[in-house]
Amino acid sequence: MPEAPDWSTIPAPHDDGAAAHLPGAALPTVPLASTAGGTVDLAALDGTVVLYAYPRTGRPGQPLPEGWDAIPGARGCTPQSCAFRDHFAELRAAGAEHVFGLSTQDTEYQREAAERLALPFPLLSDADLRFTRALHLPTFEAAGATLLKRLTLIARGGHIARVFYPVFPPDRNAQEVLSALRAGLAGEEARQGR
Repeated sequence: MPEAPDWSTIPAPHDDGAAAHLPGAALPTVPLASTAGGTVDLAALDGTVVLYAYPRTGRPGQPLPEGWDAIPGARGCTPQSCAFRDHFAELRAAGAEHVFGLSTQDTEYQREAAERLALPFPLLSDADLRFTRALHLPTFEAAGATLLKRLTLIARGGHIARVFYPVFPPDRNAQEVLSALRAGLAGEEARQGR
């Protein structure tokens, strides 16, 4: 696995308010193709769901889109996924019954990354942007594609209890989610409607 970049040389994203509407929102009933096969309807899952949305994964030996490192928050999909992989058992022990990654790349493309990175959880594809549009998730355009801005949701009972946005640096996000789960903040924010 490549080492994480020097985050001090990458422009950090700023909170543009594009995720302010998400706390307390209901997850939409949208089946998402999974690298584990079949589809997943996040709204129908019981228990606590951790969903991290990322712009795109690259493939070894293939160039990133032109200007990728200059887009605030774009760089870091592999380090973020690997951090969720490395903290997966702890996340489960802290109460996350389900962990998923989400991007607008197709399942076949995602499957290569899931296998190469040995992810113990599925990646979900929103290639048709139905989930993204239903939740009004923040996006940006790069290389002719609509990509998700990096954010992470903790949901419980089909509703979003906690939102991490913007996420930077991405390789520390899994630890932030783990700390929130251990502190019980996700459930508290859900009860308070935040």
